Amino acid sequence: MIRTEKISYRIGTFQLRGLSLDIAKGEYFVLLGPPGSGKTIFLECLCGLKKIESGRIYIDGRDVTDLEPRTRGIGYVPQDYALFPHLSVERNIAFGLRAHGYAETEVTQTADLLGIRHLLSRRIDGLSGGEKQRVALARALVLKPKILLLDEPVCALDEVTRQEVCAQLLKIQRQLGLTTVHVSHNLEEAFSVADRAAILHGGVLQQVSTLDKLLRKPNSEFVARFMRCENIFDAQVTEQDIRDAGTRVRIGDAELQIPGQHRGRSLFMIRPEDVVVRPALRGSEEGENVLCARLVRSRDCGGYVRVELDGPVNLVAHITHAAFAQLHGTHQPNVVAELSSENIHVLPFPGMGTRDRDSLVSEKL
Repeated sequence: MIRTEKISYRIGTFQLRGLSLDIAKGEYFVLLGPPGSGKTIFLECLCGLKKIESGRIYIDGRDVTDLEPRTRGIGYVPQDYALFPHLSVERNIAFGLRAHGYAETEVTQTADLLGIRHLLSRRIDGLSGGEKQRVALARALVLKPKILLLDEPVCALDEVTRQEVCAQLLKIQRQLGLTTVHVSHNLEEAFSVADRAAILHGGVLQQVSTLDKLLRKPNSEFVARFMRCENIFDAQVTEQDIRDAGTRVRIGDAELQIPGQHRGRSLFMIRPEDVVVRPALRGSEEGENVLCARLVRSRDCGGYVRVELDGPVNLVAHITHAAFAQLHGTHQPNVVAELSSENIHVLPFPGMGTRDRDSLVSEKL
């Protein structure tokens, strides 16, 4: 449905560099990245508000690179919503219909879809943040676009309203079958709506995949850290185990088994939720990839407890409240941490070859 071929755009010292991306028809696609990574610029290039310097943009098989924004069949909701404060809600929604002739039924039907029909006579300055977001969305949808572009659509909303609006966005997207590109820097927001996602950094596409693969199989240290993995280690290979298709590595005073055959140095990660922590009882320290440690800090994060462990390898673990209660009940700071080799993911070093790295950017589902 949407295909970009090596598109580039420069503004000041910043540049989008050779972005190639394929988004399927009816897919809810989330573009993630830190502030300043080029997410908004990419959306503006897609809808024609910015003219790319090189590359091509295709929508539904048609080359739209040189077409005006209004002819691309795209509905766009900017981050600030760009509503007109001097117009009523009804007139804001109908604004894009002026060239096609105003149709009251189209406005009311779209307002009904979003549950804002009762707001049609209201002025914009009297609306809440969630209501403004729905008005901006209605203005984009009333034109019946093939594609919907959403730039940080819920970033200005409180947590409860954000969850409600994300649920509504996904429901409407599924109901209308719209191909949707949603820009965000919030992982919880992405997990609530995305079929697939991409991570953009410094104008360069880092990885494209499902969120589960981005979380557990990142292709770089940057992606791993962006996906909130705090346990990333640089280790020295000590021995290859051909029988188990694994490698023994050393980090400080600890020796661990990691998957795959490696030489020299190895960079690997394990997610905090995959670190098993239990009380240090007699014999509990036996087994592969089991480390003795001290629990030095804990924080209740609502759905889990974040604990920091000090040992031969310093670790962060996310454990259940029941598991934490078991640790707390011993009244001892000494614990053991288990790092199953099945949950360890080996990362490429930053200096690996460009060809090798590019092969990791995009994965077919």
